[in-house]
Amino acid sequence: MITLFGLAGSGKGTQGRALAELFGWRWLSVGEAIRQTGGYDDIINGGNMIPDEDVVRMMSKQIDKAEAEGFDVILDGYPRNVMQTEWILKNMPGKLNGAIILEVPESELLERLALRGRDDDKERASIEKRFSIYNENIVKMVPLLEAENIPVVRVNGVGAVEDVTARLADVVKGMAEDATEQVDDVNGGEIEKSYGE
Repeated sequence: MITLFGLAGSGKGTQGRALAELFGWRWLSVGEAIRQTGGYDDIINGGNMIPDEDVVRMMSKQIDKAEAEGFDVILDGYPRNVMQTEWILKNMPGKLNGAIILEVPESELLERLALRGRDDDKERASIEKRFSIYNENIVKMVPLLEAENIPVVRVNGVGAVEDVTARLADVVKGMAEDATEQVDDVNGGEIEKSYGE
């Protein structure tokens, strides 16, 4: 299981889908799950965060379902904060094999969001609030992951979609290979874990 982090407009959804298709994994987006669940429009449009308990419940169900169906998982924008990160580390030990931070300058992000045209992308104050919340959270989350020896890699998210996908795919392959080696070490080399390569 690998997670993609990035500010709104960084391309997490596009790249998460592309990577899932490339590796034969399941793409699970916290934003998509929230929108499909419904009832959170006022919170989202105000640039605020959905209650942690709701997010954890939604995503845990989706992760469990994907794994029960035999899929490895690309997480898009989850976990979102320290509480959610700590929950995964405690309740899904060893499952998170890496985190990728998709980096795009804020000036370009604003242009992308204007073109995207979703309701929650229209208010500049709302966007800036989301950016601020993300930046505050990512600074606190990265040390928690690194303390558990979970690799965190920053990837340039600027350029043609396929070029960014290629950059990300190289990182994902490395993380998947490392995870496979760890599984082999734990099981004396008897069990191989497929990562759809």
